[in-house]
Amino acid sequence: MTPAAARTLAHPARDEIRLEGVLHALSDPIRLRIVREMARADAALSCSHFVLPVTKSTTTHHFRVLRESGVIQQDYRGTAKMSGLRRADLDALFPGLLDGLLAAAAAQESRVAS
Repeated sequence: MTPAAARTLAHPARDEIRLEGVLHALSDPIRLRIVREMARADAALSCSHFVLPVTKSTTTHHFRVLRESGVIQQDYRGTAKMSGLRRADLDALFPGLLDGLLAAAAAQESRVAS
């Protein structure tokens, strides 16, 4: 295996992304937190950017679930693994879903904080 091939991550093509996979990925509070932060940034972020209350191996698992479900795109830039929301793909496949989920999560956060 070439070094470049070892650093390539598998992602589903747009037509392989399934609603049940996206909903499963976003049903976890940690993964939803990651996606909300990516949506606010509106840019790819390095995995080390995220400060999560879980171990590094659990964080890796959460990013893998998000990537394999088609919610995020990951690639290496130098030694950094960059992650970005696949908003265009999700919006094309499931219009309004991502915005609705993000709005609902924000409303829940406000309600719980009160």
